[in-house]
Amino acid sequence: MISQQKKDIRLQIRELKKNYSLEEKKRKSIAIFKQIEILETFQKSKRIMAYWSMDDEVFTHDFILKWFPEKQFILPSVKGDELELRVFSGMENMTEGTAFGIKEPNELFKDSIETIDLILVPGIAFDKQNNRLGRGKAYYDKFLKNTHVYKIGICFDFQLLESVPADEFDIKMDRIIFD
Repeated sequence: MISQQKKDIRLQIRELKKNYSLEEKKRKSIAIFKQIEILETFQKSKRIMAYWSMDDEVFTHDFILKWFPEKQFILPSVKGDELELRVFSGMENMTEGTAFGIKEPNELFKDSIETIDLILVPGIAFDKQNNRLGRGKAYYDKFLKNTHVYKIGICFDFQLLESVPADEFDIKMDRIIFD
């Protein structure tokens, strides 16, 4: 029952995303990051875990490139069933990954996840209770279950729903930011 509800929402959001060009999504993404940049949590953060976005996600490339001279960015890479963390050190140190064809940094992150100050988390949908619906592989849920790092879910306005189905394995965000 819950898995079918999740599938239905993923399909619904995929269709909604088709209504927006990449340029429109980039514009909406700027509005999201303007909100993040004024947060005290962001301003105090020295080490931020983000993600190198795909075309259907909140566009992170410009944000990371803008801030990486001042803050260290940690980006996930899919390895099997897990997320492996890597250190972003500029475009010249990025290669195309095996999963989803996303560029990823070459250098492994060797510190504890608890040394990260802030995590920006993508999702297919979020709700007003800070629940998150991902792509269905549970990469982030498995990764985030044992951390107390502050987590901000980021999404477009049409991805924020009244409620998304969640079970005991789904990790709540501390905050959701949308355009």
